[in-house]
Amino acid sequence: MQQNTDPLSVLPPALRLMPIETAVSTSSEDEARIRRMSVDGENNNQHRRRRYDSNPRFSPRHGVVSKPALSRHLSLRRDVEHAAAETYLVTHLAFKLLRYLGVGYRWLSKLFALTFYAVLLMPGFIQVGYYYFFSSHIKRSVVYGDQPRNRLDLYLPKNNDGLKPVVAFVTGGAWIIGYKAWGSLLGMQLAERDIIVACIDYRNFPQGTISDMIKDASQGISFICNNIIDYGGDPSRIYLMGQSAGAHIAACVLLDQAKKESEEKEIISWSVSQIKTYFGISGGYNIQSLVEHFHKRGLYRSLFLSIMEGEHSLQKFSPEVMVQCRSMKPMIPYLPQFVLFHGTGDHSIPSNASETFAAVLGKVGSKVKLVLYEDKTHTDLFLQDPLRGGKDKLFQDILASIHVDDPIALAEDANAPPQRRLVPEFMLQLAHKISPF
Repeated sequence: MQQNTDPLSVLPPALRLMPIETAVSTSSEDEARIRRMSVDGENNNQHRRRRYDSNPRFSPRHGVVSKPALSRHLSLRRDVEHAAAETYLVTHLAFKLLRYLGVGYRWLSKLFALTFYAVLLMPGFIQVGYYYFFSSHIKRSVVYGDQPRNRLDLYLPKNNDGLKPVVAFVTGGAWIIGYKAWGSLLGMQLAERDIIVACIDYRNFPQGTISDMIKDASQGISFICNNIIDYGGDPSRIYLMGQSAGAHIAACVLLDQAKKESEEKEIISWSVSQIKTYFGISGGYNIQSLVEHFHKRGLYRSLFLSIMEGEHSLQKFSPEVMVQCRSMKPMIPYLPQFVLFHGTGDHSIPSNASETFAAVLGKVGSKVKLVLYEDKTHTDLFLQDPLRGGKDKLFQDILASIHVDDPIALAEDANAPPQRRLVPEFMLQLAHKISPF
């Protein structure tokens, strides 16, 4: 081998970057230090092992902290740091949002109602929160994109035999307060029935507008379609679900993706054909017709139009309107089956939002099923009923749709024990009455 004749090759990289006069003028003391650094570098791994064994805090021999315990500690620390960063971000955005809202009577009254509502359901929230943070069957904050909110949570069944059906869930939150953890109760219950749930987080307003939300949700679905097999999911059995604002966003994503596929002009990272069924829970699909309703409910017109990128964009982001456009006709065959769930007692988004969307989908030739729940409110279906335990009708209907081609799973669902009650009945009844939704 040819000997290296570069006089600077004996120096460490940091000194090689110095001006030549500075490097050459290094004192004999510095040279000795450099030699010691070289020797230390050669024995670096051995030194770390000695330090690990000699430190009681980390040494298995001293029985203080084992490697698995240390791993769990570091994982929890990362989760806490991520939660702190998210809290800071949400707080910053909340103050920014207040500039849009002002301080009005409607918002103050809803804030007080929301506070009492949350207190009444707190026994259930604490139990679900404990499961969310400490269950080994949840993969929290899996990164799917490069934006701050591009994270998703994976709820994995305890039984890992065979590939499982997958639900990609887009949470609600009035396009303003959506968060992936809102799906933890649903994720916990479906995972108990051998179904993987992926709760997708996305940018809310004012961090992003509706286009950003659709883009984020689409990226999350793409990640699931292309990577869920690594977590035990079946790529051929993926179901897309959204609740409230999440149902609207998910429907927009489907139409946008179907349009791209029908035009064959863009390279796509996932296909609508990979989605077996769309589940919409308490969604609004004609934004044009809901502007004044939301304004009366406290989601003021000026704010809502900012979220939807102006009045001129309302048609573009109204799935019910878009599927009727002649230019969108070629995309209809690409759409999966739609199953729309809604409570007839819903005041936040009236049930006729799902009824008219179902009628339009049927008229244009898309497969659709409408399920209405008598006197159920916006939060009854998604919160109070699951927290009540027992046989939850919506939950049973979702399972029946997912397991429709699996008689063994259907039999297991029929014989499964009822869900455990998480909140006393009197508190649920009171929460139903004061709910601001």
